Amino acid sequence: MTQREREQADPEIPGGEGQEGGFGDASGKSASVKKRQEKILIVVREKGFATIEALAREFHVTPQTIRRDINMLSREGLLHRYHGGAGLESSTENLAYSDRKILCRQEKRRIAAMVARHIPDHASLFINIGTTTEEVARALCNHQRLRVITNNLNVAGIMAGYDNVEVIIAGGLIRHRDCGIIGEATIDFIQQFKVDYGIIGISGIDLDGTLLDFDFREVRAARAIIDNSRKTFLVADHTKFGRNAMVRLADITEIDALFTDALPPLTLREKLEAADVEYHVADQE
Repeated sequence: MTQREREQADPEIPGGEGQEGGFGDASGKSASVKKRQEKILIVVREKGFATIEALAREFHVTPQTIRRDINMLSREGLLHRYHGGAGLESSTENLAYSDRKILCRQEKRRIAAMVARHIPDHASLFINIGTTTEEVARALCNHQRLRVITNNLNVAGIMAGYDNVEVIIAGGLIRHRDCGIIGEATIDFIQQFKVDYGIIGISGIDLDGTLLDFDFREVRAARAIIDNSRKTFLVADHTKFGRNAMVRLADITEIDALFTDALPPLTLREKLEAADVEYHVADQE
């Protein structure tokens, strides 16, 4: 293969499309790199594990390029890096809260700003545990006379500084790793209310439409929020599509609207459209 052919096949080689000045997106990835990484995810999800050598042959790039792809996808929580290859991310353990706070931060902020535009003044809300829901709390800073019920101490701390928002905190057990409040007392508290909007985050969305999370206690609180909200808004960045987690929360058709930063996979879009569930993509409204 000539140098020119290698540059065309591998956008990360100097002179290729992935360099500065190519067609990069806001995340710093070129269109071709992003497309290849999406295909790598498909291969890994179909096979469960794929070696670096096999991926390099399949995509006609160098093993070093595949390692960079795997490292990036691993940082985004989309797959797990192993010696010699990549496999599915754990379905039993979430990323650390400190990592989730910085993962896709700009995308989460764009999602949050979009959600805020769909929340009127004088509304009542549930806001649950999650780094994206915390961004929604920040985006609501200029709303007037909101009443917010939350089982997230981080959300409570953010919104406590807003004179125009009344914050009600659910009781229960504080989960130290992310300041979420969970347990039977939390569920009992949530069930005392019926609010206009429930804003929930999620750890993963299976391609069959199942909403998934890692902690059954958190799932039970989120289920109570869905059941006691007139409208439920799901906030999820693109890394949640196809991501594994162990505990089932609901089906995506049980929500009223999905707010995300990229078009959902076709199978999910078809499911949403068949159930008349709205989906909103940041910057594409």
